[in-house]
Amino acid sequence: MSYRGIFTPKHPSKYLGNVQNVVYRSLWERHFMKYCDETPGVLRWASEEFFIPYVSPVDGQIHRYFPDFMLEVQSNTGLKRFVIEVKPKYQTELPATQKRKTKRYLTEVATFAVNQAKWQAAKEFCQKQGMNFLVLTEEHLFKTFK
Repeated sequence: MSYRGIFTPKHPSKYLGNVQNVVYRSLWERHFMKYCDETPGVLRWASEEFFIPYVSPVDGQIHRYFPDFMLEVQSNTGLKRFVIEVKPKYQTELPATQKRKTKRYLTEVATFAVNQAKWQAAKEFCQKQGMNFLVLTEEHLFKTFK
């Protein structure tokens, strides 16, 4: 089941972008938004406020990838910037090969390939910008929000 909604930050001055239109597309994204909003070490954050171009391996065309989050965090070693994608773990792993190539299997393989292309483009973008790119799954988020 997919959960969508509008998140209203308690600390709108921390949000980079249109604070009236902070959209989450899963409960994990909503939890992460709450974390960003309420954690003092997160100085500024945004959700889907910029895009990174990438070439899709499915159609060979240039598309726009809107990462889930951008954060500026104060750490013990100084200011750090992150681009973060929140995904279900199964979408981060290559589906097991099947003898019968069902429509579902082919869709899962295509989704995995597109995600890999997006994330490679994000890694390259972040490297050029002095940022870090992370893909967080429910395993990472469960540890943080249990």
